[in-house]
Amino acid sequence: MKRDIKKYLFDINTSIESIFDYLGSERNFFEYQENKLLRRAIEREIEIIGEAMNRILKIEPDFQIENARQIVDTRNWVIHGYDKVDDVVIWGIVSNHLPKLHEEVKRKLNE
Repeated sequence: MKRDIKKYLFDINTSIESIFDYLGSERNFFEYQENKLLRRAIEREIEIIGEAMNRILKIEPDFQIENARQIVDTRNWVIHGYDKVDDVVIWGIVSNHLPKLHEEVKRKLNE
């Protein structure tokens, strides 16, 4: 694996772990929704994840990460559609998709 790709995977892993740290073990959507600082922090980490994935795909367009293109598209939506970011959608990404991506990235880093 190319060194740059490994670095970007590390960045993705770090951002995912940061999101999990921000939320703690007792994840509560309503607390998330009421805490603007928490929402913005998680949105920023999603931006980093998407940008790192975008850079990976520029180096190796066929890089095998499930939903890689959607990850980049989510980053673009959060940045460019900032006024349309939906807390429920972000919560769904964090709850349903990030744990899977986290495992996939950790496997790639250990290859």
